[in-house]
Amino acid sequence: MPLAIDVSFAFQADQPTDVLLHFEGAMIPEQNHLRHHTDLSPSPHIARLPAQDAIGERVWIRAEGRYEVGYSAEVAVDRLLTPLGGLRQMDPHTLPEDTIKYLFDSRYCAAGQFHSFVDDEFGDLTGGKLILAIHDWVADHFTYVPGASGPNTTALDSFVERRGICRDYSHVIVTLARASGIPARFVSCFAPGVTPQDFHAVAEVFLEDTTTPGGGAWYLVDATGMAEPADIVKIGVGRDAADVSFMTSFGLTEFLEKTVSVKQTG
Repeated sequence: MPLAIDVSFAFQADQPTDVLLHFEGAMIPEQNHLRHHTDLSPSPHIARLPAQDAIGERVWIRAEGRYEVGYSAEVAVDRLLTPLGGLRQMDPHTLPEDTIKYLFDSRYCAAGQFHSFVDDEFGDLTGGKLILAIHDWVADHFTYVPGASGPNTTALDSFVERRGICRDYSHVIVTLARASGIPARFVSCFAPGVTPQDFHAVAEVFLEDTTTPGGGAWYLVDATGMAEPADIVKIGVGRDAADVSFMTSFGLTEFLEKTVSVKQTG
């Protein structure tokens, strides 16, 4: 069933400021855009460039004064929905080159600090069974608490506090998967079940692709329970939240307002 997405936000820049935006549903094969429209306030400079892994686009704008952004789309999702439990974990030396960076530590995901934990907690589990166990562990041990974390909260902080929002749940899953030798990345997205409605975040892990002998594919994982892979519209992917912020300002700005609506149509 297609998803109707409507987004608006505004911010204030008291002097000319470069701002990088990343807020539109990615135009990729698994996401068919039936309609889409973006409104941006006038700017002396607007430029589009591919986002990480060529999933979605970033938009450079030069802002001064009040700046407004609007986006609406209707997107039909059609992606691989293979159950994770039977999927094999790929040996590191067989991984595609573009997945290797998702084994390494990143700003918010220090996987190297969790090797002992994953060994003790998940024993001999591998592949999809391991990812399902990680998902269940996070879902069982964490409490969703808006405002419990901030922009500097790391996966380690969240692991200690055992509470947070979708960003924090995703960081912990990404970290534990990497600590287990499975490439994992952070996904910004839209989903209709998010409460309260907002930009959402999930994890994505790289396991075998049963449709391609010797190949692998990315699979979405959300321990908050608010989004299913069949109803997720990806915006972008990255090593962690730093790579996919919907707004990154290279100067002083004041964020003013934001609304996000995602609904199933039909």
